[in-house]
Amino acid sequence: MDEETAAKGRRTGVETMQANDILSMLGFGSKGAAAEKAHEWVDAGATLLDVRTPAEFAEGHVRGALNISVQSLGGRLGDVPGERVVVYCRSGGRSAAATRMLRAAGKEVLDLGAMTSWGRPDDIVR
Repeated sequence: MDEETAAKGRRTGVETMQANDILSMLGFGSKGAAAEKAHEWVDAGATLLDVRTPAEFAEGHVRGALNISVQSLGGRLGDVPGERVVVYCRSGGRSAAATRMLRAAGKEVLDLGAMTSWGRPDDIVR
C-alpha cells in the first residue's frame, strides 16, 4: 500500500487491512494455522479422512487416516465416524468437494486441502 492510501486511512480513522488479515478473519488462515488446527482436532478424536483414490492412498498417506475416495463418499457417508472430520487430498480440489458433502450430512469439517499441508513429514506412511 502506498503512503497516500495509508495516510487517508489514518485521517478517516479507518484501519487499513491487508488481504491476509481479511482472509484470516474469514477463517482462511495460513497453511501453518490450518495444520495446527487439524492436529488439535485429530488429537482430540476427530476423524482424519483421505479422499484420494485407494492407489494414491497406498503410495503414501497420513498415519491414522481413513481412506474413502471422494468418488465413493456420497454412498459411504455413514462409514465416516464421529462428528468432526479433517479432510485432505492431493491438492485441495477433492477435499473441497468432500467438505461440502460432509457438511451437508451434518459433520463439522476442517478442510486441510493438500496432504502436504499436514506439515509433519514423520506422520506420512509410505
